[in-house]
Amino acid sequence: MLRFFKKAIRTNVKPGLASIDKSGANKAGVTDYNEENATRIKIRQYKYLNNVVEQDHRFIKRITRPMLGFKNFLCAQATLAGIERVRMLKKRQMKKIAGDYASPTEFFYALAD
Repeated sequence: MLRFFKKAIRTNVKPGLASIDKSGANKAGVTDYNEENATRIKIRQYKYLNNVVEQDHRFIKRITRPMLGFKNFLCAQATLAGIERVRMLKKRQMKKIAGDYASPTEFFYALAD
């Protein structure tokens, strides 16, 4: 597990916080990385983290299943990005610049401008 964290941190930015499930191997990997590299990556453990992610993607899977696969990677990337953006709009996760929540219609027209 330590190799995974080293590779992930090498290709991305060093995180200040690692959100992991209750797996002991994940916690040991982050702890070992902290000791080996003298860093202080905080660990946030959540018992059912994988379940939350899978529940959120259940609706995306439901939409894409009838499509019977994608023909190329760019098409899949654009389609999934659009589906996820609509899902985020429904969950009101997009904010306006002023800090107030935008309705899905307002946000859609803001994207079109």
